[in-house]
Amino acid sequence: MHSADLVIRADCALVEGAVRPAAIVVSDGRITAVEAHDAPVDAADELRVGGDAIVLPGVVDTHVHVNEPGRTEWEGFASATAAAAAGGVTTLLDMPLNSIPPTIDPEALAIKRDAAAGQACVDVGFWGGAVPASLGHLEELWSAGVYGFKCFLAPSGVDEFPHLDRRGFDAALDEIAGFGGLLIVHAEDAHVLDTAPAPNGADYRAYVASRPHEAELASISAVIDGVRRTGARAHILHLSSARALPLIAAAKAEGLPLTVETCPHYLTLDAEHIADGATQFKCAPPIRDEANRDALWRGLVDGVIDIVVSDHSPATRELKLGADGDFGRAWGGIAGLQVGLTAVWSEARHRGIGIEHVSRWMSTAPAAFAGLATKGVIEPGRDADLIVFAPDDPVTVDVARLLHKNPVSAYDGAHLHGVVRRTLLRGADITRDDAPNGRLLART
Repeated sequence: MHSADLVIRADCALVEGAVRPAAIVVSDGRITAVEAHDAPVDAADELRVGGDAIVLPGVVDTHVHVNEPGRTEWEGFASATAAAAAGGVTTLLDMPLNSIPPTIDPEALAIKRDAAAGQACVDVGFWGGAVPASLGHLEELWSAGVYGFKCFLAPSGVDEFPHLDRRGFDAALDEIAGFGGLLIVHAEDAHVLDTAPAPNGADYRAYVASRPHEAELASISAVIDGVRRTGARAHILHLSSARALPLIAAAKAEGLPLTVETCPHYLTLDAEHIADGATQFKCAPPIRDEANRDALWRGLVDGVIDIVVSDHSPATRELKLGADGDFGRAWGGIAGLQVGLTAVWSEARHRGIGIEHVSRWMSTAPAAFAGLATKGVIEPGRDADLIVFAPDDPVTVDVARLLHKNPVSAYDGAHLHGVVRRTLLRGADITRDDAPNGRLLART
């Protein structure tokens, strides 16, 4: 009898925040020990990883729109989780929209879980929704296992998931504070958006002007005020405007339970390089200018921004590209689940930032934020969710070769570095030939 199922002998592995040689011992899907590289281990199987690659914890992406059921032609659990695995993501949390029905009650959650069952290549958990109709009943959904509640402070873009006005937002915070939950917020202010100039056809600068910095600033200020009043835990989704960083830093210095994310597209793309009519780049809040991007990186390095997640929000080519380049009519959302790690690493590499920081922002910190206690770190007791990542391998993104359901992405044609050579879920390689073995997770 072997004492372990697998030992991974890596010349480079990210252990205790540093890249070093290590032997990672795996039994029953869990890491049982991390030893010296050449330590004797009695294992049924051995994987050797040379010095041109690094063993990292799998990426934990807490912001993914899978859309199934209801809009499965946009994306589904089979395609989304296959793309996730190919990009080094071993755990994802699914947003409560744009599926039909949205995940706003326990019955809708059961429908979502039934749709995902048997299709997931990676582990999948679920967010719930805070909309006007679900207020007063959020604890029921919390008890059913969602990881928290998403709300919008401006129209979401789909009628079945309406936004909360200020009174509804305050009610949601009061309710969530009562049972110790988590509210995650699309922070753009509806009034500011209503008074901003409308998007003007193919002009990308006009689209950015239609969703100004002030919309994020006003909304984030309201969130901070609400957290201060109630003590509820809140999280700012997809931060785009670096002008909000001083507000956020002050709230954190005050000790308020506030966390913040940004996304690969805000860290790697900029308005100066987006052509008019290129609606594959449309998202809300928008991709802003290069100076703003640099400031977001400073906020990330300084710890004001906590995590980096994809906000993978796909749609059909017709919805994204069939509006004749009109930013007012095209569907908004960036499809980037498969390329997020590579994109962020490529920009970090250019800026002299080490892979250990990227892994913390994209694996360790998201797992801690969501309460996924067995994810995000290479250490005994954690799930053996691991990737073999070649940081110096060049890659040109070809949208036709991505595993997303629809071949449209803002990253198409990008010249990047960093290739995921293997993805392991609980110590087993994820391959397209095997039956999916991802688990459906529930908050405990």
